Amino acid sequence: MRALSPLLVEPLVRAALLEDLGRAGDVTSDTVVPADRRATVTLVARDPGVVAGTDLAVAAFGLVDPRTEVAVLRPDGSRVSPGDVVARVTGPARGILTAERVALNFLGHLSGVATATAQIADAVAHTGTRVTCTRKTTPGLRAVEKHAVLAGGGVNHRFGLDDAVLIKDNHIALAGGVRAAVAAARAGAGHLVKIEIEVDTLDQLREVLTDPVDAVLLDNMTPEQLREAVALVGGRMVTEASGRLTAATAPAVAASGVDLMSAGWITHSAPVLDIGLDVLELA
Repeated sequence: MRALSPLLVEPLVRAALLEDLGRAGDVTSDTVVPADRRATVTLVARDPGVVAGTDLAVAAFGLVDPRTEVAVLRPDGSRVSPGDVVARVTGPARGILTAERVALNFLGHLSGVATATAQIADAVAHTGTRVTCTRKTTPGLRAVEKHAVLAGGGVNHRFGLDDAVLIKDNHIALAGGVRAAVAAARAGAGHLVKIEIEVDTLDQLREVLTDPVDAVLLDNMTPEQLREAVALVGGRMVTEASGRLTAATAPAVAASGVDLMSAGWITHSAPVLDIGLDVLELA
């Protein structure tokens, strides 16, 4: 898959390193490890999963010491089993140890996002329904977490409040109803801006269908309600289901025929994929 832009990666990694190094740097490695010591280490998967975040790990080692060389053996999107080597790192030992935690923090977290996404995507691979993310992301990490969703076989929802209209229940209440909210969005948004609206009931959906928009978010509906909703829409809007989606519940949701199913937890609560650093040789 396409690599992340260095213009995005470098500031994130630099900020994380500054947070870790503080004012005095890595006092442990700088005092314990000989200055001329070189090492080759591997980043090894401890659990099965999907890799994401290798660009950030590479940047962490390179920013700490440009003499460090990183060979990525399992690029983003790769499936790994316990014991698989994700990357091999060679260079000054002090720099490798200094960058280790930041590199593994990014790699483990983003691989966890990719793995969580893949668990749902795999469960519905036999259907036409796709898994998508939300704006429930770690502040500052949205772009790379959404990249990890792609690595896990999902697709991206909007990146922020500025790239699409999503009319939710509070918008409807404050606008004065479904039709008023849709009319206001059409009047105020640009002609290239997509409009999606959230509905909680089939009656709300029927109201939307009197003047369809681009997409409808079917929130917390049962599989039976979703099937009826998809039939009512009849292909006139993109359909998205949301609400407590897991790999166990996903097949029943997908069986309804919805186009998309969204899950916030795959970015905000995905378990970290355990990836460790093992020393291979010293010089």
